[in-house]
Amino acid sequence: MERGDFRGANACGKGFWIGLLLFLCLITTQVKGSIHEYRNEAFTTKSNAFFFHGGSEGLYASKASRHLDSSASSQSGKSFIRFEGVTFRRTKESASRQEGMQTSTGVVEAIILDVKDRERIGGAFLKTSAICCNHTLAETGSCKLGEVIFQKNLENPSWPRVIKTDFAGRHEEAKLEADEIEINSNGMYYLYFMFCNPELKGTVINGRTVWKNPNGYLPGKMTPLMTFFGIMSLAYLVLGLAWFLRFVQFWKDIIHLHYHITAVIALGMCEMAVWYFEYANFNSTGLRPMGITLWAVTFTTVKKTLSRLLLLVVSMGFGVVRPTLGGITSKVFLLGLVYFIASEALELIEHLGNINDFSKKTKVFVVLPVVFLDSCFILWIFSSLSKTLEKLQMRRNMAKLELYRKFTNALAVSVLLSIAWIGFELYFNATDPLSELWQVAWVIPAFWTLLAYSLLVVICVLWAPSHNPTRYAYSEGEDLDEEGISLTTGDIASKLERNALVEDLEEDKRE
Repeated sequence: MERGDFRGANACGKGFWIGLLLFLCLITTQVKGSIHEYRNEAFTTKSNAFFFHGGSEGLYASKASRHLDSSASSQSGKSFIRFEGVTFRRTKESASRQEGMQTSTGVVEAIILDVKDRERIGGAFLKTSAICCNHTLAETGSCKLGEVIFQKNLENPSWPRVIKTDFAGRHEEAKLEADEIEINSNGMYYLYFMFCNPELKGTVINGRTVWKNPNGYLPGKMTPLMTFFGIMSLAYLVLGLAWFLRFVQFWKDIIHLHYHITAVIALGMCEMAVWYFEYANFNSTGLRPMGITLWAVTFTTVKKTLSRLLLLVVSMGFGVVRPTLGGITSKVFLLGLVYFIASEALELIEHLGNINDFSKKTKVFVVLPVVFLDSCFILWIFSSLSKTLEKLQMRRNMAKLELYRKFTNALAVSVLLSIAWIGFELYFNATDPLSELWQVAWVIPAFWTLLAYSLLVVICVLWAPSHNPTRYAYSEGEDLDEEGISLTTGDIASKLERNALVEDLEEDKRE
């Protein structure tokens, strides 16, 4: 093994404890779905207002279903945001300072808006940075003192929607009346709870809101992915059946590499099926049970790890140029283990938590280990491919050389596509910080699934079981010139074969 390989493997191993720490910390993350629950959540200060972000999701417009009579049927095809048991509790000190006979001693406003109307909240349209109305603005008649400044949309006067909840007298608690806001246009909707009275500082919110699309509770950004996972489940099933038939037909000529490929195909089928049922359950209930989601995340991580290890061992010529991996087996397994832990942590934080709740530094801390380990895999794969191609050229094994050239070309194309897509993804996220393009955002994760599937298909085609496995399987006498070196003396031939085997074994030990 080259020094670079040792350095790469050892450097990759340093991320082990970081990945382990992330995994243990994130395993307790709570699931958040289309039912947003609030449990003693505090308000944050911004400008001269106090606010709490109640959620944001892409919602499609309701379908025409108002003619239906039954309440259960009326929910079908309806898109809405519903408030359930939302209450606000202020501090005892704040309540004790109020007059007992007053009907309103503080107001909290629930504001629902389409992201396109974001400039209508606050004083931006009045050329001021204030969010709450002050005496100066109130005197001009632009807003009402002590309330959030907002401007009605002339094209849709009922939006943004503002629901007010008043504290009465010295009561510590105020309850928002159950309400259901129907959505009649596609958009990325945001919900904020806000108050302007500094005396309400320390107020907390409890309850929940239910967000529903016409076809279920699945957020609009994720809705196309359920269909996509269903299609990919069928795609893996077709690939698995084709591979199984080939496997059975030539079962006497199967090599170890075929078992690795079979495992990756099986994991791919399970992964896509579990994700489909996880999304279907999410769509019907509005919640993401941690057990189902954890299984789906783990299937994804295991499949990603084994897929990368498969590419690595194929690049090293395992079962084709060399019978074993020799001394680097432990380093390959270590890299796989570290990658599994780091990738599992990232998948958990993306699917079991709300990634928008994390700071940019936290996101970088979680993403960087996976990016670094992916780079380790790419460098090691192409370094190994270069050595394998060089070895095959020296041996003039033209059949295997042609096979590996095709594999190298396919891998190079996939890397170039990956780099291009990463650039597009960075541009997409940088130019759409508020998820205004939520209806097409699903194509970003879908691309990686399609790319992984395409690479697996290429490997299945190149290394498909056949009646002539020697075209890619390792054979002890392959070090001899394939052009046919004429050796009439059996002793000389045997000696050359033994020398070639000894050289290979010594090389494996050195690695």
